[in-house]
Amino acid sequence: MGLGGSWDAAPYGASDIAAAETAISAALDSGITEFDHADIYRLGKSEAVFGEVLARAPDLRKKIIVQTKCGIRLAQDDRPGLYDLRSSSIEQRVHESLARLRTDVIDVLLLHRPDPLADPEDVAEALSSLHRQGLVRRFGVSNMGAAQIAALQAHLDLPLEFNQIEMSLHRRDWVEAGVLVNTSQAAACGFPLGTLEYCRAHGITLQAWGALAQGRFTGRQQTPAEHSTAELIARLAEAKNTTPATVALWWLQRHPVGIVPIIGSTRPELIRACADAVQREPDLTHTEWYELWISARGAPLP
Repeated sequence: MGLGGSWDAAPYGASDIAAAETAISAALDSGITEFDHADIYRLGKSEAVFGEVLARAPDLRKKIIVQTKCGIRLAQDDRPGLYDLRSSSIEQRVHESLARLRTDVIDVLLLHRPDPLADPEDVAEALSSLHRQGLVRRFGVSNMGAAQIAALQAHLDLPLEFNQIEMSLHRRDWVEAGVLVNTSQAAACGFPLGTLEYCRAHGITLQAWGALAQGRFTGRQQTPAEHSTAELIARLAEAKNTTPATVALWWLQRHPVGIVPIIGSTRPELIRACADAVQREPDLTHTEWYELWISARGAPLP
């Protein structure tokens, strides 16, 4: 999301392309080969500068996985921001992303947000058509619960293989939901209970966006709980000879559902600080994992 310059119609420039090259290089040096986009990021400029890098290094495309998302329409003129998963819109957005990314195929396409007006049969036909044409290899969703995934999958022969949701030590409702059952706090949690279990049972990989919580535990603490958790993370990082960013990602990766964190940064130093999350198994004991969770929530478990 950080590639491409400003969130307006101003064109990207040489410095934006250079920044993309630097970020991609840092990722590859760290063992990261999967890159997550969306058609709306920087109004399309994130995909476009990435495409510029691919055009300058033709061999790079064979070494990486390119994922993008569609389904959100940003506000424009008198039209409000809305969601649009009509088949014609999905196909149009994919063709636009392919052109910006300068590639002939998208490895993974995610539906960015649920569209209440979407017809599952219509959506399924669009995805099937894109696959038949060889334009998209694999599919998934983003920000959806188990029932929404199941409703779409019922009309789709191709498997939905990914669900990208916000997950971090700050955004913990996905794990809180499972322990707040039969408590007075359950209703306030809001996360659709059973989503993790559904994804695991059906082989759907959970991708965590916002995995580093915008730095809340690695330099941008705001609350007492965040300060105490950042201190705990720093101690664990030192003891395990790694970085605080890696410990924050390990907390997600340690969960048995198999979470794949998305770093969400274009800063080369932060990307490299996450290398151990790729190159090492999550080095957190059962107790350490719980200590981080309880510290971040700022209260004992029920």
